[in-house]
Amino acid sequence: MTIYITGHKNPDTDSICAAITYANLKKKTGKTENIIPARTGDINDETRFILKKFKTKPPQLLKDAEGKKVILVDHTEPKQRPENMDKGEIVEVLDHHNINFVQATPIPFHIEPVGSTCTIIADMYFKNSIELKKEIAGLLLAAIISDTVIFKSPITTEKDIGMAQKLAPIADIEDTEAFGIEIFNAKSGWDEKTIQEIISTDYKEYDLGGKKIGIAQVETVDTTQLKQRKQEFLKVMDSMREQRDLDTILVLLTDIIKEDCIAFIRGNSTENIAKTFKKEIKDNQMYLPGVLSRKKQIVPPLEKAMK
Repeated sequence: MTIYITGHKNPDTDSICAAITYANLKKKTGKTENIIPARTGDINDETRFILKKFKTKPPQLLKDAEGKKVILVDHTEPKQRPENMDKGEIVEVLDHHNINFVQATPIPFHIEPVGSTCTIIADMYFKNSIELKKEIAGLLLAAIISDTVIFKSPITTEKDIGMAQKLAPIADIEDTEAFGIEIFNAKSGWDEKTIQEIISTDYKEYDLGGKKIGIAQVETVDTTQLKQRKQEFLKVMDSMREQRDLDTILVLLTDIIKEDCIAFIRGNSTENIAKTFKKEIKDNQMYLPGVLSRKKQIVPPLEKAMK
């Protein structure tokens, strides 16, 4: 029997590294199934940098889940699952997001309120005294640093920090903050990318109060280049709204150094969004100081406001 482990569509570093490291954990604990780490989309520049640094091959591309057994990591949202997942079988879930999941049969379901799925996986390695090679430790550490925005995001917990401290010497990383800057710098070169490529780097769709909302997050050490391309962003956002039948689309330009966010917004729920965050939206733009986390600071208040 073959089981695929995969993260969400438009996978980020946590999704990719979780699939690889959890598949390795399953094999180390003597699971007899053929466990294959997978992905459901292209790998972004940040993740590519991390895989190269720790000499790891990308997971297999899973284009269609029909007839396949799948373990979901780093997501439960139906819209973020592999294509035709309803015609396959979900056999386990491991995640750190809010729960949006219904299934008739019971399965192993592990959710923890931490900053990264890889924090949960790292804890499993340590608790079970499973050997951690440099490469696996490096992937786990990089994912934790990425998802917690170098431990600056409000989703960061003591467990994330603790796991990172234990992983760093195994991964041969002396300075986690410097390594974090190195990770986020791998996302640079925005002028060489199309706006569609930039948005697709970390884009997710949500069903909030019956409305289909698209939210892209672009994390960077400097938003200057991105802000200069605002009109290009708005044009592509309008096209995506029409193509994907979205009520509203947001693009969050997140500056991890200044710890703030500029949101470009197009759609029908603009007024509701302004009221939710108590901010002015002018020329399709809203400034959100102190906002670094889509998961904790954007989606929950929107979900509550749109019910």
